[in-house]
Amino acid sequence: MTFLQLDQLGKTFGDFRAVESLSLHVERGEFVSLLGPSGCGKTTTLQMVAGFVEPTRGRILLNGTDITATRPEKRGMGVVFQSYALFPHMTVADNIGFGLEMRGMPRAERLRRIEETIELVRLPGLGKRYPKELSGGQRQRVAVARALAVRPEVLLLDEPMSNLDAKLREDMHVELRGIQRHLGITTILVTHDQVEAMTMSDRIAVMHGGRIVQLATPYEAYERPDSAFASTFLGKTNVLRGTVEARNARCCEVRVGDALLHVPHEARDFAREVNVYVRPEKVRLAPADAGSGVAGTVRTRLFLGNHWLIEVDSALGPVRVSHPNIGPVPPAEGDAVAVQWHDDDLRILDTEAIHG
Repeated sequence: MTFLQLDQLGKTFGDFRAVESLSLHVERGEFVSLLGPSGCGKTTTLQMVAGFVEPTRGRILLNGTDITATRPEKRGMGVVFQSYALFPHMTVADNIGFGLEMRGMPRAERLRRIEETIELVRLPGLGKRYPKELSGGQRQRVAVARALAVRPEVLLLDEPMSNLDAKLREDMHVELRGIQRHLGITTILVTHDQVEAMTMSDRIAVMHGGRIVQLATPYEAYERPDSAFASTFLGKTNVLRGTVEARNARCCEVRVGDALLHVPHEARDFAREVNVYVRPEKVRLAPADAGSGVAGTVRTRLFLGNHWLIEVDSALGPVRVSHPNIGPVPPAEGDAVAVQWHDDDLRILDTEAIHG
């Protein structure tokens, strides 16, 4: 039996449909991210699961029980907000123990649970401090600890790391994922950060226009996007518009400018006008006289530490290349080059409006 089930969930605000016919099955202990831009419906979906927003239609089932009309405090869920929402007049220990006290847990047991949770989120010795005496990362850990202290059946995370700097956010991705696995808590994360979703999730639900447009593992969602929106939102990609000229058992032959690309079709059908996608890290630079690939000229070369970002003017149009910072420095701006890739790294989709 599916542990958490969203069944044809919808929410309308006046004439605006924030979420439309959204269905999602989440297994016990699974970590699922709702990923998408602002206004796509991901936060509204999370708030309906938490019980803060009443669905216009559809059902929410937890372990087989319909909880659509159940009050938030009766759902057995822990919520971590973007703002942390800590009580400024309470110490760290009191913030963490607040939910336990509201549930009537005896004091001795409550103190043990608070101490266990403080250790779990790596805040030893800070129980007597107040939120104003903590760093942003420490406040974020307290917010997580407060949600975890009640041992919720489901943990809901509403962009909890958006206020942290990049390095601390990366560290927290690893730590929070480790805690979630250790406790085995079913978790839903709302985020617009693709790296965050890919780092932490078992599956990613890419949302656009109030709907889930792709649901897959991070690898599948990145490598095999199902739509133009999913392809361009989840990572960077080169979009090459072309025309299908022929098709064999394995590939479509797609004309892009003067080049003929061989793109695996994976037994899918396409219209004549298509887009071909190739990730910048799948593109290789080669000497201009390599005898293969597409000729071009380096327009821009930017050094980003672990890699170079290079844009090449070619017969296909501009092509971005992510070149690893290994070995010699890549060709300079103005140099003639060739761009190459493996056919299996190309993805073909029907032409559509990327941003809806």
